[in-house]
Amino acid sequence: MSDLFSTPLDNLAAALAARPAAAPVGWRAGALVTTADFLARAGAWHALLRAQAGANFALYLDDSIDFGAALLGAWHAGKTIWLGADTLDATCAALRGSVDGFLGQYPAALAPLQPGQSNPAHEGALPAGALDADAPALVVFTSGSTGEPQAIPKKLSQIASEVATLDVLFGATAGDAAVVATVSHQHIYGLLFKVLWPLTTGRMVHALSLGFHEELAPALAFGACVLVASPAHLKRLPEHLDWSGAARNLRAVFSSGGPLAPDTALATGALLGKVPVEVYGSSETGGVAWRQRAHLDDDAWRAFPTVAWKLGEDGALEVRSPHLPDDSWLVLADRAAPAGDAADAGFVLRGRSDRIVKIEEKRVSLTAMEAALLASGLAAEARVIVCEPAAATPALHAASAMPAMPAMPAMPATPVTPAASAPGAALAGAQAAVAPAGDRQRIAAFVVPTAAGAELLAREGKVALNNRLRAALAATVAAVALPRRWRYLDRMPVNAQGKTTLAALEALLDAAPAPVTAPRPVHQPIFPHVRELERDEQRVLLEVTAPANLLYFDGHFDVASILPGVVQVEWALHYGRQYFTLPPNFTGVNLLKFQQVMRPDMTVQLELVHDTAKGSLNFRYVSAGSQHSSGRIMLAGEHGNA
Repeated sequence: MSDLFSTPLDNLAAALAARPAAAPVGWRAGALVTTADFLARAGAWHALLRAQAGANFALYLDDSIDFGAALLGAWHAGKTIWLGADTLDATCAALRGSVDGFLGQYPAALAPLQPGQSNPAHEGALPAGALDADAPALVVFTSGSTGEPQAIPKKLSQIASEVATLDVLFGATAGDAAVVATVSHQHIYGLLFKVLWPLTTGRMVHALSLGFHEELAPALAFGACVLVASPAHLKRLPEHLDWSGAARNLRAVFSSGGPLAPDTALATGALLGKVPVEVYGSSETGGVAWRQRAHLDDDAWRAFPTVAWKLGEDGALEVRSPHLPDDSWLVLADRAAPAGDAADAGFVLRGRSDRIVKIEEKRVSLTAMEAALLASGLAAEARVIVCEPAAATPALHAASAMPAMPAMPAMPATPVTPAASAPGAALAGAQAAVAPAGDRQRIAAFVVPTAAGAELLAREGKVALNNRLRAALAATVAAVALPRRWRYLDRMPVNAQGKTTLAALEALLDAAPAPVTAPRPVHQPIFPHVRELERDEQRVLLEVTAPANLLYFDGHFDVASILPGVVQVEWALHYGRQYFTLPPNFTGVNLLKFQQVMRPDMTVQLELVHDTAKGSLNFRYVSAGSQHSSGRIMLAGEHGNA
């Protein structure tokens, strides 16, 4: 890319106006989007918002290029943008009390504004003047991995500092490579890496996130690129796909949003040719540090060049940087230790200091419990939380019933300042709360078993694995604080940002099946056992298991029971209607393929993607690298396309 440039964020409009009109900004559906196209769209957003009363607007758009245009237009119109992670009912309800309007793809009931839809007459050029560095540009939200999402205001200068730091650290490595992402720009990580960094440096960007590995592999093979991903995507890279093109073209792989296991980091490097650059930070702090592992024990983090750090009381990590609202030291909830004696050796993380809770007056470290579970050799991943007393726990569903879908936590209407809310502070308050008199808070453990753990579970059952893991915790935890509730998972549930949220874990408790000793219902079920794995506005990933007594296995076939194809399509549509607002009328199925049979008690994943533009529902059933079936359900009616 011959016209690669770098400009401060507050002067982006002028820099874009100085570029050749035909210079590309990125791709959308295989077609180039030019700088002229982008500026025209930003100008339309600016004209639309300049005519609106109020200063605060919630923005949600799937398209990163249109999102960048809307953001720039809104800032030049003097508006503050609120970024919710999704458009679910609870999120919208919380935002409604804080914003003056909604923009983009929010539900029609909220009357969201878009240029060319609410008022086609809005046209105009984007002002080329510099933005006010102290303007309140954004309100972002914590991910909810340690409590309810908290609102974090950001000045333009904070965001601009982060973008500039990214190019100082990684610009030379990236060169003129395009940016491809699997993460959403509705979170600060995706916003910085996928939208603002490319826009301020002239790197092209793919407009849509690539959630499927099957579409990611060819995209990475297309040309020089960098990949912006999450641990949830990287740890599931299918080895059977052809990644040779990606290995030739990738300049860098980035990962953030959660811990990336050392073996996953190195395995990704072997598959894609680049060991991921891991970025440590949060919505509150912005970027803090980075690392790129050379071996399994290479745990040291290197601070960003603009970030100063020190260790406070009990090893608590403290940081000071221009990414924060002022020059004060911010005490984080993470504990750390020096990585070596040298001044530039960096630090290693030692767990979170806010995860100390009291159970029956006994101090318990949830982080230490997780570490002990992992050290047992029976747990590949482990999360431990404090749940409500047993008396307050909702009744469990019957074994044959479909679990209720977890509700997203509501977001507060009033922003909190980073200085007053260190990462994880919500969890500290929520999980340190004292249960009502006579009730006892209980520990719940969520475990993804290792091969050894899975073998023990299959051979001797849940109680045996529970006892083995309790024994592994005995040296760390008092008996009164041992987990009373256990859930064994194929994988941790993650959201669109690759985060495992507290709400998602609590939902697994609420939606759990009845104990295995409960009597089996007399009637034959017609739906599978279902567990939600991932969910965002237009995509959901479910784990489904067809029980052996399923009605549809009877007589299909005599030699061996097989799940009928028509049932697979019906289930896809059934759960599609539960998760999405689909057009009412079924008109047919396109691209229908049946490749591998599904048998009784076989656990597979059902991936559903709602294509709002085409009024269709794409589905596929997969397991262990094999695809069982796939297709596109066509729908029509009042809210869709005929």
